Amino acid sequence: MWNVLQPPGWVQPKGYSNGIEARGRQIYVAGMVGWNEKAEFETDDFVGQCRQTLRNIVQTLACAQAGPQHIVRMTWYVKDKHEYLARARELGTVYQEVIGRHYPVMALVQVADLVEDRAKVEIEATAVVPD
Repeated sequence: MWNVLQPPGWVQPKGYSNGIEARGRQIYVAGMVGWNEKAEFETDDFVGQCRQTLRNIVQTLACAQAGPQHIVRMTWYVKDKHEYLARARELGTVYQEVIGRHYPVMALVQVADLVEDRAKVEIEATAVVPD
């Protein structure tokens, strides 16, 4: 079970939740990048890598009989926040395609670099499957 926390009078956030209260089996997904199952990048396009990264998270959750609807927290690490902001509309479409209309608690951090040289994004996720 989980419950979105929205303080009274606050503006409704777009694309994320301010807080989530959850109870159940917890699943932690390591930072995923936009490569395929063979650890090979198929694109250097930012949105393309985001799509693959989100798919990798969903596939990892499936190993624990969980899905994107169970995600309660995501942390995005990007090399270029300006590209993220400039392509927000495209990202929203890709996000809904892979995750659906489910908006967990999120944070976005611009980093100097990622371990994988070709990676433009890395995303960590936490999921809670109700008891």
